[in-house]
Parts: sequence; C-alpha cells; structure tokens
Amino acid sequence: MRVRNNGQINIVLKNGQSKDKNKPISTISPLTRDIPSHHIALKEIEAELNNLVGMEEMKRVIKEIYAWIYVNKQREGAGLKAEKQALHMMFKGNPGTGKTTVARLIGELFVKMNVLSKGHLIEAERADLVGEYIGHTAQKTRDLIKKAIGGILFVDEAYSLGRGGEKDFGKEAIDTLVKHMEDRQHEFILILAGYSREMEYFLTLNPGLHSRFPIVIDFPDYSVEQLMDICKRMLSERQYVYSLEAERKFRDHLYYLTNVLHLNSFSNGRYVRNVIEKSIRAQAMRLLMTDQYDKRDLMTIRSDDLVFDSVE
Repeated sequence: MRVRNNGQINIVLKNGQSKDKNKPISTISPLTRDIPSHHIALKEIEAELNNLVGMEEMKRVIKEIYAWIYVNKQREGAGLKAEKQALHMMFKGNPGTGKTTVARLIGELFVKMNVLSKGHLIEAERADLVGEYIGHTAQKTRDLIKKAIGGILFVDEAYSLGRGGEKDFGKEAIDTLVKHMEDRQHEFILILAGYSREMEYFLTLNPGLHSRFPIVIDFPDYSVEQLMDICKRMLSERQYVYSLEAERKFRDHLYYLTNVLHLNSFSNGRYVRNVIEKSIRAQAMRLLMTDQYDKRDLMTIRSDDLVFDSVE
C-alpha cells in the first residue's frame, strides 16, 4: 500500500507474476496474529474472503480498513479526534478479476460496522447515467445515487463517461457524481471501475476526481494456476470434473492466452466460466448421442468437450 502525495492510497494486488517488473507492489505488512474473537463482523467477512482465489493484498487491506474504522470509534469514545474519511474507491483492472465480488463484500462489512445503513450494491454503467438531452443526465445520475444511499454505487467501465468530447453528456454525469460525492460523502460509497490505462485518463477529466478517491486498487490478471484453481472450484460447485487430458489441454490453452498472446483485455475468471458453461453443453450433446448416462460419464468433461472462446 502506497500513499501518494495527493492523499490517495494506491494498492496493487499480487495475483501471480506481474508482467511489468517496474510496477509498484504492496508493502502492507502481514497480519500475523489471529483476530480477537469479539470482532465477529470481520471474522465473517474474512471467511468469505478466504473463498476467493488470490487477492492476498486485498484481504489485508480490508482488515486494515476495518481496523482503522474500529480504532477511530474507540478514539471517539475516549474523547480524542476521530476524523471521518470518505471511503470512495477506484478499482482498476481487466474484467473477471473480482472487482464486483470485492465491492459486494465491502458493502457487507460496512453495514455490519454501521458505516453504511444498508450495504446494498447498485451496479451501473454509462447507459444508466447518461441521458439524451440537457438536464436528463444529471437527473438520471441523481436518481441512481438516491437508490445507492446507505450502500455502494458501483460504476463499471466508468472511463466511458469521458468519451465523446465536450458536447457529450458523460461529462455532466461526472460533474454530478463529483458534487454528490462531496455533499453526501458519508451517506454512500462510490466505486468506479475499469481498465487501468483508461481509468488513469478518466482521472484527468475533472480536477476534483483524484482527491475524492482516497483508495485506489489495482486488480492484476490471475496467473494460470490461479485460473485453474478457479476452474476447479466452478466445476466442483456444479458437480463436474475434468479428465486429466481435459485439465492438461485447458491449462496449456490458458498459458497460451496469457503468456504468448499477452491479451490486453483477457477476461480472467469470466473467460473460465464461459468455457465451462459451453463445455458442459458440449458434454451433454455427446452423452445424448452416445446414450451413456452412468454417474462417472455424467460428471466428467473430456478434452473433446472443451469449447474455447474466440479471442482477439
């Protein structure tokens, strides 16, 4: 975790080997002690976090945010200064790296800590915010913020609000968000998410954006082994298994995508889920044609069942 000169906390989650050796990594010290038993809210969220593959730094960060809020309440009770910091966040990374899942867990934790009254997650994208005429965008954005009061407004692909030039209504949405982030900063949490490079550009579109996001979190792509771990968990949840040949074929395919093609927009866990769902349908068709339905056949995905998405 690094604190920038503008007060932002920048966090880089380490999911395997980084492709950029110069990219900053988190320097958060590990929490080596067990959490005291009376911190029930944190223990419950920690149990859910442990079900997530990778994201070790994020798990530490959530504990640190919990500790900061909890200790601030203790300071307040002791008559000491306890400043209320806005907790708006920016998530940067490719699709399928866990951004929405983490946002939902943060909402659950904050409602248990009485930071948020409801903790619900409102997901939005450009079409939900931008209107068709002058004044329409501000109203649509205000309406979404109203729905998010007490919880989290999660805007995915937020950088798309900055596309279209000066006459585009996306700028009106940005200005409205910035105003309400300040006016109602402790009533809801705004999380903006999107690709890293595009989000960096997005921050330049309004001079007030940088300072209003105290927590900026990078979600790197998963490693091949982490993607295989996600795959096995998804299969297990559905009561399927890969044959050894299918597992080897899928691992080789993932290695090719991530280490040979170096795709800029690889969808990580989402890609794995899509392959699994298509392969299950292919397996069902194979079983139908061969008319074989014993338990082992019903559970096993073979290598010839695998259906890979086309990638660019």
